[in-house]
Amino acid sequence: MKKTSTILVASLLMVFAGTAHAANTLVYCSEGSPAGFDSAQYTAGTDFDASANNIFNTLLQFPRGETKAAPGLAESFDVSDDGLVYTFHLRKGVKWHTTRYFKPTRDFNADDVVFTFDRLANKENPFNKAYPVEFPYFTDMGLDKNIKRVEKIDDYTVKFTLNKNDASFTQTIAMPMVGSIYSKEYADKLLADGKAAMINQQPVGTGPFIFERYQKDAVIRYKANKEYWDKSDMPLVDNLIFAITKDASVRYQKVKAGECHVMSYPLPADVENMKKDKGINVLTIPGFNVGMIYYNTEKTPFDKVDVRVALDTAINKQAIIDAVYGGQGQLAPNPMPPTQWSFNKEIKVRDYDPEKAKELLAKAGFPDGFEATLWSLPVQRPYNPNGRLMAELVQADWAKIGVKVNITTFEWAEYLKRAKAGEHQMVMAGWTGDNGDPDNWLGNLFGCEAVGGSNYSRYCYEPFQKLLTEARQISDVAERTKLYEQAQVVFHEQMPGSPVGTSIVNVPTTSNVEGFKVSPLGAFQFTGVSVK
Repeated sequence: MKKTSTILVASLLMVFAGTAHAANTLVYCSEGSPAGFDSAQYTAGTDFDASANNIFNTLLQFPRGETKAAPGLAESFDVSDDGLVYTFHLRKGVKWHTTRYFKPTRDFNADDVVFTFDRLANKENPFNKAYPVEFPYFTDMGLDKNIKRVEKIDDYTVKFTLNKNDASFTQTIAMPMVGSIYSKEYADKLLADGKAAMINQQPVGTGPFIFERYQKDAVIRYKANKEYWDKSDMPLVDNLIFAITKDASVRYQKVKAGECHVMSYPLPADVENMKKDKGINVLTIPGFNVGMIYYNTEKTPFDKVDVRVALDTAINKQAIIDAVYGGQGQLAPNPMPPTQWSFNKEIKVRDYDPEKAKELLAKAGFPDGFEATLWSLPVQRPYNPNGRLMAELVQADWAKIGVKVNITTFEWAEYLKRAKAGEHQMVMAGWTGDNGDPDNWLGNLFGCEAVGGSNYSRYCYEPFQKLLTEARQISDVAERTKLYEQAQVVFHEQMPGSPVGTSIVNVPTTSNVEGFKVSPLGAFQFTGVSVK
């Protein structure tokens, strides 16, 4: 206890150093350090919360607590009769952030939209030559192939032309990690100064909060954007602080002590005690997430369907839900949650059956099992509250069918980088839906275009992909639903990954916090939030 108290006092002094005179400060206990602030490079919620969800805006955006895209930097848009041309009418008078490292000379306009998407799609863009990086989410969603061109019509009108219909396009373009708009003027300055890489360390956006400073593994500081364009959803505090606190138990203690006003991802075992504490409010919604184990289908023996199905059959998933999710989760039969439209209710989780699993392994040519390595999550995620414990339970289950599993892991950013490169045999990960469309699950996680990105199974199966491609080009929801339901049947037969659980999302706040809304899309957003 003494050690914990010392840590709390030290962290308190560190968090509030330099803000003692702040009139109104909101402290959020986040779960980890961002890999950077150029969110287009990344695919993790920790990165998006630190940058895209609070610093930047998109053409269309998701109102807090909602999943349907609404006007953002674009006030409206028109779609051509053939569904291939989207014309966005941009909002006027939107100010770029003024920071200690950049002072804009103009407002947001069409040049910024064209620059943003050219940088994402065009490797010959001068900025990309100076600072060559990948944009995995943009390519995972197939936008690099489907956006034919982006044209400036006038200062406040931009036309997007697609190669083929995409029923999810407006939802996709609203995703902060894909559609955050960057300042061309700031990019030009960085390029002229020979400092293009600073776009990842010193962000400039139009969003509700302005970046000030970052200390790795400790704190991120923002100040409110008093000139924010959305007067209906303004920041209500002067300062926003991310107090980076990796240990969920310590985050709980900080909220209990009033050091943090909002915390991410409590341990399931702590939730009931939190609910009994009059100083804490626990906001709860059904999870829009799935925790999974991905099998690398490009590597032996995981290229064999019988092996993957055997491993899935040998996981005692109910025991994992009980032990890992602790009453704050439910079994996941599909790679999308029950709250996602087009979820196939007819598919059930396989019965836990080690003997049947042994038969399948023998059929696949592995009667004595095999040895393999499973990467366990190094951080707590909304879809998996305890990756190490889940890995150990799976390890014990698979040992019963002769599969010896070695467990390893890496620092979070390194973990994701290596997984995208396909270095693993089996990797633990998962997903929280980002735009409310089924394609964000099936296409983004298991489609051919996402190999090398979030498709950690590196799964590219023509019958499955055909269904996804057809569904993406149809606007009729009922027809799309049928195709996605069929795709889930194919997934269940093929089992490129094992869905394990969907968690209930709990967000604890101190009782003096007002206005916070839990995002079904997993974002932590702080406009409209005050501390009384």
